Amino acid sequence: MKRYLVTGGAGFIGSNYIRYMLKKHRDVEIINLDKLTYAGNPDNLKDIQTDSRYKFIKGDICDEVLVNKIMTEIDFVVNFAAESHVDRSIGAPDDFIRTDVFGTFVLLEAARTNKIEKFIQISTDEVYGSIDKGSFTENDPLMPSSPYSASKTGADRLAFSYFVTYDLPVIITRCSNNFGPFHYPEKLIPLFVTNAIENKNLPIYGDGKNVRDWIYVEDHCDGVDFVCQNGRLGEVYNIGGGNERTNLEITDRILKKLEKPQSLMTFVKDRLGHDRRYSVDCSKIADLGWKPKDNFEEALDKTISWFMENNWWWKKLKNGEYMEYYKQQYKEVV
Repeated sequence: MKRYLVTGGAGFIGSNYIRYMLKKHRDVEIINLDKLTYAGNPDNLKDIQTDSRYKFIKGDICDEVLVNKIMTEIDFVVNFAAESHVDRSIGAPDDFIRTDVFGTFVLLEAARTNKIEKFIQISTDEVYGSIDKGSFTENDPLMPSSPYSASKTGADRLAFSYFVTYDLPVIITRCSNNFGPFHYPEKLIPLFVTNAIENKNLPIYGDGKNVRDWIYVEDHCDGVDFVCQNGRLGEVYNIGGGNERTNLEITDRILKKLEKPQSLMTFVKDRLGHDRRYSVDCSKIADLGWKPKDNFEEALDKTISWFMENNWWWKKLKNGEYMEYYKQQYKEVV
């Protein structure tokens, strides 16, 4: 059996990755280490809790004693754990530096001490910053523009330094924007879908023409698994969906699918340091033989349907602290 430590496995992408791995591979055992902050949700993995190949440990990746203890049982590390919401990083950057940078350091040190077989650092396309034309390759300079993307850049480069200095078997992935089931409803697609279902305003930053490349979360999980099996140590791989859309285009598709009026669109003051466009060149991973499988429109419709059918999951997340936070974020309507 191959033994995996998946950090942040109760979050959106991590939980989808665990489910994907257990479904695809019979010869894997997975330990999920998650602190269960606001975005870490045990409900995300409710359907696999009884799988004998799966074990959950509530804990912080910054806890050196705990991480070292777990690492003695591990062959592979896949580090999804991170504070990941740009808006929150603007208001509380210290949490991001601690988790994303120091937490990654703790994991790398424990992996080095215990001589793990492979360490996959999950980074993001946001480390490159914004680009008006063309697409970023893995060799382009990193120019993060928010505390979140800066913290992910620090973790990204720290992981690479452990490959160079200590010969730790590291591979880094930089993925574009994910969407799909169990996506925490503070992000654009799940927020807009759930707001539209509830006939609430959809708060669009600025002019709504910011561009992102979107990838269905299961395609991302497949790409990470592919890189783990086929990628070269010490390399970085961009993973994108090839689906660049403006926020306005995403909003329009959601409203049409749910048969909701355009009047729900509300333009609000733009976010500080809001990058205009992200785009990554994925020819490097394509040359290895990987490409995303899901059609964007079909995957988005499938995602919208999932949220329509699973209001038990998201409605309780849109109460209390979450709603108070967003009342403050979107109080200035243009």
